[in-house]
Amino acid sequence: MTTIYYNNDANLDLLKNKVIGIIGYGSQGHAHALNLKDSGQNVLIGLYKGSKSWDKAVSDKLEVTLVDDLVQSADIIMMLLPDHSMAEVYKQSIKPHLSTEKTLMFAHGFNIHYKSIIPPKNVDVSMVAPKAPGHRMREVFKKNSGVPGLLAIHNDASGQAKEIALAYSKGVGCTRAGVLNTTFKEETETDLFGEQTILCGGVTALIKAGFETLIEAGYQPESAYFECMHELKLIVDLLYQGGMEYMRYSVSDTAEYGDYSRGPMIIDSSVKEKMKDVLKSIQDGSFAREWIAENDEGRPRFNQLRKSNAQHPIEVVGKELRGMMSFLNDSD
Repeated sequence: MTTIYYNNDANLDLLKNKVIGIIGYGSQGHAHALNLKDSGQNVLIGLYKGSKSWDKAVSDKLEVTLVDDLVQSADIIMMLLPDHSMAEVYKQSIKPHLSTEKTLMFAHGFNIHYKSIIPPKNVDVSMVAPKAPGHRMREVFKKNSGVPGLLAIHNDASGQAKEIALAYSKGVGCTRAGVLNTTFKEETETDLFGEQTILCGGVTALIKAGFETLIEAGYQPESAYFECMHELKLIVDLLYQGGMEYMRYSVSDTAEYGDYSRGPMIIDSSVKEKMKDVLKSIQDGSFAREWIAENDEGRPRFNQLRKSNAQHPIEVVGKELRGMMSFLNDSD
């Protein structure tokens, strides 16, 4: 069993009199910064000149400066930038100003694990990875709750890297729900695997295949959309709340029997073998090299895939149907 840390395992006093620099003010950046601020911490935001997020951070009553200046001022530097742009920002604006007493932090292990960023050994390097989108992380924090998180240590130059990371975890609210001890390797590889085979790649491919099968059999696109896309949320919410057993308890016996008897016909042993191939490409670094090269070349394949998927018939009919669903804009 992994070690799980909670509020009582973390000491916010370790952040006292420290400047916490947050680089980036997107979904994760704003949640980390505002949660830390509400926890009584001294937060500084680092952005590039002309960033669209600058005015937003200022309106949230946060101090904002350029990344180079932040690195010189901050004691703790949390990098909350997209994977593909992080290495260049590190090289140009962070590496020249790193010194022994500073802590470099990440919310995802990609650049450390695949060695796009190689920090000096005399600097603490840690990871605190909340397991939720930024808006959700902020939402539950304001309700005096928190989202689970992962914690990992890459360098412990000071002997206090873990304690500082736990204090940071408490500051953003993760120790309210539980913080699991892991490694940069495990977080990176499992995160990419989950995204590619289940959460993003797997589920969207399954939805499109189901939708296309019904359309090709002569059913209305609207009916196919409801059965293959719209109702997915109902099932995911049940899984989220109580696992597979609760989901099966909540649906009809007909649906439950179809689950047991037909599900394995769709997701059979050949799918698991393909999942192993995907995992291997993550473990051996070939996916990371492919993605880095794709960005270096201007994203030609990525842009084409994004365009073609946006034009899929399920997206066309989905936009029309969602336009009629006023309840989708309800806050709860």
